[in-house]
Amino acid sequence: VCVCVCVCVCVCVCVGSGQQSVTGVEIADDANSYWQIRGKPNRPCQRGEAIKCGQGIRITHMKTGRNLHTHHFSSPLSNNQEVSAFGENGEGDNLDVWAVQCDGIHWEREEDVRFKHVGTDVFLSVTGEQYGHPIRGQREVHGMSSANQNNWWRSMEGVFLQPSQMPLRHDEL
Repeated sequence: VCVCVCVCVCVCVCVGSGQQSVTGVEIADDANSYWQIRGKPNRPCQRGEAIKCGQGIRITHMKTGRNLHTHHFSSPLSNNQEVSAFGENGEGDNLDVWAVQCDGIHWEREEDVRFKHVGTDVFLSVTGEQYGHPIRGQREVHGMSSANQNNWWRSMEGVFLQPSQMPLRHDEL
């Protein structure tokens, strides 16, 4: 587990592909808004390890254990690329990997970043399209082919772990 962050994104009802939709909300303190940043499959990261700009990560929804996922399927409102929540207990497939795009060497707290999908090259985005019933007012999260003002993200609250300066050791039994 590298870092647990809130990006004001919720998991809700099923979308066109039959997977759970991922929606954006204005309220940051919703329990559905918490996500865990994890290493790629077969390449876990250590707790407190800094995330490098360009590094591939998985973004796992804390409440459902599903990963932020995309594939070549049209989103229902904007007709961009659908973004969904996929997998069970943090395990999904290779379409769950996103590259962190940031300035500098490491992703810094409260820094604007982009997430570019490794498999399909779209950017995690949210625009103004809003769902009606049953998730009225929630915005569609989708993948866009170009970098723009709609795909900047910032972790604002959550549990942030500082990297250790020394190797971790336990003296007790």
